[in-house]
Amino acid sequence: MSDFSSYEMGSVDRPPNRFQVNPVNHKNNNDKSAADDVPHEVYRRLTNNDGEPIEDDTFNENDSQLRKQEQQPKQQRQSIKSSFRDKDKPSRFKDLQTTRFQVAPQNEDSDDSNDSKEDRELLDNEYDTKYGKSFRHFTREALPRLDNYRNIMSIQAAYRPTLDELHNATLTGKNTHSLNRNEDIEAAVMKGMLKFGWIKGVLIRCLLNIWGVMLFLRLSWVVGQAGIWQGFVLILTTTAVTTITALSMSAISTNGVIKGGGTYYMISRSLGPEFGGSIGLIFSLANAVACAMYVVGFCESMLDLLKSFGVSIIDGGIQDVRIIGSITILILLVIVVVGMEWEAKAQIGLLIILLIAIADFMIGSFIGPKSDGEVAKGFLGYNMTTFKNNFFPAYREDKGVRHDFFSVFAIFFPAATGILAGANISGDLKDPQKSIPKGTILAIVITTATYLIMVLQCGGTVVRDATGNVTDMVNGSFAFLDCLPGECEYGLQNSFQVIELVSAWGPLIYAGCFAATLSSALASLVSAPKVFQALCKDELYPKIVWFAKGFGKNNEPVRGYVLTFVIAVAFILIGELNLIAPLISNFFLAAYMLINFSTFHASLAKPVGWRPTFKYYNMWLSLVGAALCVAVMFLISWATALITFSAVLALYLIVAYRKPDVNWGSTTQAQTYKNALMSVQQLNNVEEHVKNYRPQILVLSGLPNTRPVLVDFAYMLTKNLSLLVCGHVLRGSSSQRYRNYLQERASSWFRKHRVKGFYSLVDGEDFESGSRALMQACGIGKLKPNILLMGYKADWQTCERKDLNQYFNVMHKALDMYLSVAILRVPNGFDCSQILGDESSAQRNILDIPRTLQPNESSADLNSVERNAQNGLSGSMDSLSRNVSQDAGESTQNNENGLKMVKCKPSYTIFRNGKCASSTSDLSFTASTQVKDVTGLPDPVDPKSPQLVANSLRKSKNKHDDPATLYKGPGGSELPKDVLNDLTQFTRKRSHAVIDVWWLYDDGGLTLLLPYIISTRRTWQSCKLRVYALANKKAELEFEQRSMASLLSKFRIDYSDLQLIPDITKKPQETSTQFFNELIKDFVQSEKENGPITTILSEEEALITEDDLMAVQDKTNRYLRLREYLQEQSTKSDLVVMTLPMPRKNIVSAPLYMAWLESLSREMPPFLFVRGNQTSVLTFYS
Repeated sequence: MSDFSSYEMGSVDRPPNRFQVNPVNHKNNNDKSAADDVPHEVYRRLTNNDGEPIEDDTFNENDSQLRKQEQQPKQQRQSIKSSFRDKDKPSRFKDLQTTRFQVAPQNEDSDDSNDSKEDRELLDNEYDTKYGKSFRHFTREALPRLDNYRNIMSIQAAYRPTLDELHNATLTGKNTHSLNRNEDIEAAVMKGMLKFGWIKGVLIRCLLNIWGVMLFLRLSWVVGQAGIWQGFVLILTTTAVTTITALSMSAISTNGVIKGGGTYYMISRSLGPEFGGSIGLIFSLANAVACAMYVVGFCESMLDLLKSFGVSIIDGGIQDVRIIGSITILILLVIVVVGMEWEAKAQIGLLIILLIAIADFMIGSFIGPKSDGEVAKGFLGYNMTTFKNNFFPAYREDKGVRHDFFSVFAIFFPAATGILAGANISGDLKDPQKSIPKGTILAIVITTATYLIMVLQCGGTVVRDATGNVTDMVNGSFAFLDCLPGECEYGLQNSFQVIELVSAWGPLIYAGCFAATLSSALASLVSAPKVFQALCKDELYPKIVWFAKGFGKNNEPVRGYVLTFVIAVAFILIGELNLIAPLISNFFLAAYMLINFSTFHASLAKPVGWRPTFKYYNMWLSLVGAALCVAVMFLISWATALITFSAVLALYLIVAYRKPDVNWGSTTQAQTYKNALMSVQQLNNVEEHVKNYRPQILVLSGLPNTRPVLVDFAYMLTKNLSLLVCGHVLRGSSSQRYRNYLQERASSWFRKHRVKGFYSLVDGEDFESGSRALMQACGIGKLKPNILLMGYKADWQTCERKDLNQYFNVMHKALDMYLSVAILRVPNGFDCSQILGDESSAQRNILDIPRTLQPNESSADLNSVERNAQNGLSGSMDSLSRNVSQDAGESTQNNENGLKMVKCKPSYTIFRNGKCASSTSDLSFTASTQVKDVTGLPDPVDPKSPQLVANSLRKSKNKHDDPATLYKGPGGSELPKDVLNDLTQFTRKRSHAVIDVWWLYDDGGLTLLLPYIISTRRTWQSCKLRVYALANKKAELEFEQRSMASLLSKFRIDYSDLQLIPDITKKPQETSTQFFNELIKDFVQSEKENGPITTILSEEEALITEDDLMAVQDKTNRYLRLREYLQEQSTKSDLVVMTLPMPRKNIVSAPLYMAWLESLSREMPPFLFVRGNQTSVLTFYS
């Protein structure tokens, strides 16, 4: 027998589906007798696709030993099952985190097929028992685990393979976040941190905050004013507000994990950073000032106690309050700085004292008056007559104020606040989702019951007015009750010491007052820094991030504690807290209002992510709660309510202006989507009308930052008016990661340049197919482009004929789809990708170093870099491939910044490594033979990478109108002034500009409408419109001019000059004809040279036959004649708009048509060709 061995899978750093097998000997090799008694275990060797063993899967046994194992008799194999399930493993294997299994190799030569099948089933069953520990070695997929759904920025986030890694077999995932599934990561991270349960963390804190000093000093006065039944109504109304708020808060807190920050965290993640930031700041300030208020309340109670013994520190007044208050808050600071554990212990001690004080009052009410003095002060014990007298309200004037139900309600309401005490320390709770709802609601129930019981006890045992004179009680007289309102010193309405009077032992009530004030002060001292720390971490406001740092194992906001201490001491020293008390109450109510509104808004927007586990809420009830909070704010003090709303609005606007780089999935985002969807759906039901026509433009610009001039012109037509879509055609396919990167770059450019538009990206085999896809699929419903805007193809004479035909066919497709077509030409072209420093390609081409994936390249293009290098070109993946257009008219110079500039002819754009390139709607090739290092990541040195966009935007807002800020050369260098002027020719303000409109044919009026829209823009509003039109007959010139003037006036379009062209059919000059022949000489095919067979030309050849020229000779002459008029009239204009010649199918070839456009626009100012879809866009009806 061979040695008995088993194999153990070890953890190795290998790609998925790879694992290593190491031999482990269970018996001594020399112990052959023991080996004979143990049944042989069977193994399956790990092999590759060719059947060869994997190199790391080695065995100590030789081939003969393996063959012997394969030939074991059936009776020996029956013991395999028991060996698999043997629980008595050697002790040295018990702690190993490995997968151990023994499997038999497939025996292809075995005669006993039944044995093989049985063995296989046995082994498969036993393999399943070990499946949980080893399955991740056999697949790239990730099993559903909690860690996979953590925030991607969290250190606890696990690895989930991307779709590319799963879908593309050539990509290997880098699982650097492999986790031990048996390990509780959250527990490891939170190890050592003190976490509270729902009782100590929420219930006790809420009880202490709600049972405030109002319970002992004001409740009896409320009963005296409002009576028992209105006192019940008042308390229940208060409870309704707090209960609705608690229900709303419970819904929010159970809709996902709640982290530190409490109220601020819930509101900011629900309504967004604007509301969250504003309420978080004022809530922190309110807690800090409230801490001072509670300490002052403690000081006043302490002074009353000292006065009863005739003791004072200085003056028994404000100075003593300042001294005692400063010492008290310093002690509280020490408690919270030492740690939350000590603070929690102090809270428990204060709760015990408070409960004893409440019990003391209740017991005292049943004991009854203990002396005649107490009776004389109005404490009669339980008495039906007293109960009846106190049942109804008796509102009186107090300190010059005539009270009613609402004024008493405003005074009492702060007694019910404090329901957020537990939520404010949400980061210190073990399970905030369960603790906050349970603890808060139970605290409201307990405190409400306590208030109601004490109202009954006060109303049934103490009269409203009493003299306190014992002599009035002689012979059982009740003369001590006979006094006019305002003259008595005792009773419910006159004394604040009624609770002490009724209690069994008065000093305990003082202890209760001390406990109530100190516990509330302690809770506020903890809440303010916790909320403020969470606010600072999010950096919503400037200059506060310093306070975000935490200390100790609990991440305590020590700096925030000190800041709260300083604020509280300052207000204690000021002393006038009675004036600011209503403002603090309003701040708390504003927080309640937004909590209720958050729940209502989330239920209204109904995002899919709104799935609270707490079901006992109602959206309309939350809305009522928010309205009640606003009403109470104005009841307490309309002036402070206005101040509160002003503060919230101001802080909201600050955050909105700063635009923090956060995305929390707020309900405002969900509501924006819902509103947009509903609006688009409603728009579908609106019938189109000429008066509501809007030019919705699809501009074939590629990536917007490569052709900013073209995008600026399109936006000038659509700004605040209609839809703008920048179309980008990627030749070939690209990864979704790269597509997202391009989308982010386009969005960043839009934000920086304040362009409100969309970016649409498609993959296509070529420019034509991609453009077809854009025109057919772009838009939704009525929000679809109705105008196609392209850049003029200046290199039509030198580019490949196929590319020219594709450009021409795009126009045909647009007209087939009833889209209007516009072509814009500017003297120096559009493509600026090589002169602007925001393109990583520009920097890397200049430095001539390997570059990353370019903003206008896809991985498919880079795969063919070898082929392109052989041609001396590196491929661009933008709309159309172009050859580098070289011309003898080039001249090179260096500007003052050392940037190599190339001056080109007007029909070519600039800066391709010292060569001129075409200024078409498609990016050109870059002349280079460099090797490319491809990466899917954005270039880290790219100054416009998404990581830097937010900060750059934030800093450059005040310089938005400065073109030198918007446009930089490579390396951040300054661009020459003439280049900046070209880049901003449609955005800078112009004075006395002239727009020439050559309205040649009636295309529905679009040729006239677009220049009118331009004239209404701020930068062009002082421009003049000059209209040129064709006359039908020279004899009727005057009549036609009056008719045209009448038409323009009915269209309500102002113009400065109107001219009609009478002799358009006149033969053009010889120089014009020679100019045209020179343009088309490379495209004209003569029958004499090639024979008549070539009269049928393929589309790719794009040639002009003599028959073609003869068929359109009249049209050619008209356009040459127009060229002469243009040269005469419009060379000094700022913009020329002309009706686009109609490209007739099968009549006009691409080069002939482009020659017409070249004749009209060569050596002209910015030139716009426009062709409407023959549908009216202007009307003179109202």
